[in-house]
Amino acid sequence: MSKINPNIFKVYDIRGVYPDDLNEDTAYKIARAYAFLLHRENPGKKLKLAVGWDIRKSSPTVKKQVVKGLLDSGIDVDEIGLVSTPTYYFAVSYFGYDGGIQVSASHNPKEYNGMKLVRARAVPVSGNSGIMDIKKMVLEENFGKISKVKGKLGKREGVLEKELEEQIKYVGAGKIKPFKIVADPANAMAALDLKGLFKKIPCALVKMNFKLDGSFPAHQPNPMVEENLEDLKKRVIKEKADLGIAPDGDGDRYFFVDENGEVVPQAILRGLMAQIELKLHPGAAVAYDIRPGKITRDMIDELGGKPVLTPVGHSLIKELMIKEGAVFGGESSGHYYYKFDYGTFDSPLVLTVKFLQYISKIGKPVSEVLIPFNRYSHSGEINSKLASREAIEEKIEEIKKKYKDGKQVFIDGVSVEYPDVWFNLRASNTEPLIRLTVEGKTQEVMERKRDELLKVIRG
Repeated sequence: MSKINPNIFKVYDIRGVYPDDLNEDTAYKIARAYAFLLHRENPGKKLKLAVGWDIRKSSPTVKKQVVKGLLDSGIDVDEIGLVSTPTYYFAVSYFGYDGGIQVSASHNPKEYNGMKLVRARAVPVSGNSGIMDIKKMVLEENFGKISKVKGKLGKREGVLEKELEEQIKYVGAGKIKPFKIVADPANAMAALDLKGLFKKIPCALVKMNFKLDGSFPAHQPNPMVEENLEDLKKRVIKEKADLGIAPDGDGDRYFFVDENGEVVPQAILRGLMAQIELKLHPGAAVAYDIRPGKITRDMIDELGGKPVLTPVGHSLIKELMIKEGAVFGGESSGHYYYKFDYGTFDSPLVLTVKFLQYISKIGKPVSEVLIPFNRYSHSGEINSKLASREAIEEKIEEIKKKYKDGKQVFIDGVSVEYPDVWFNLRASNTEPLIRLTVEGKTQEVMERKRDELLKVIRG
């Protein structure tokens, strides 16, 4: 029996260093607790879940104990294989499972592993809707008795192929030009999705780091870190390619690089994708996270959409999208969510095809497509490490008081808006960091406010 680190239970999912924080014993207990939660929510129903896993070295044995925990709890399980997180969401939703577990630590380094939990229709289990209940049960080892009738183990194959078929059909028949595209999935799960997608669209794919390897030998699978994009940027320029694609480790976040090797700003990308959806669904609700990216709100307003401001985090955004009936959601970290008939979840495949259709129709290089939307100057997300969670909360309170003359919003930390500059300050949900993002009408005003705030935060 191993001691369990309570800090593995996050707002969005469950994640920790293997085997110190999360191992096979922990995985079994989490599966048992999750099974108890689902039984409690679905009294008397015979439940069936989907279980997938990523390429990390520890995933096969962790997955094995997850499956054992579910079977011992009387739940039937279909293993869906080595899949990206979006493919797992699709499987749970499309095939009508009562929920599921994906064994993955997303973009974290190779030493980590974790789990993403969902209910039927891929509805997230978050810190607000079940993860803390599971945490309590696991720490107290109080997750019910082993079932007298064990669950049955099955296998479902061909999930990715079905996902591609259904989602390309969902996108429709917009033409795509024969672009040359460089993709770098960092030896991680999106390699499977991209190989499948490019067999179905008329584009030339230049592959970088497509061999699946859970040690991530090329670089960490986190495209939010600039250095992880450097090789892709150089290759796009060398190949004279039209676009570069950089997914994260479990394939649910995508970054694009234009033909000049510059990252496509997520705020503009989600605004463009929001406008595409609003032309199909006039007046619909569209979700976007609190981190500055005012251009997104501008673009939603321009097409008469209903903007829905959300906290940061894929689980929290999807929960709010479902509540508000939003047709689309975009997050600064590269998550893009769509509302399908069978569920609401991340679909980078839909994002990619729709974006390629859009730039095909516009008929200009990506960099030129973006020019009209480069209206504001952005700091990027700036992280500062403070002594403790309490120190972070105290600093947020200090900023609230110091900038009370601005328009304040308290969704996920504090956001403050002035006529020419605005910012968000929030605590990280996954690391002991405070995160600052500043945006302004000019580079000068943004930098002045950024430096002023950092002096307060780090002083």
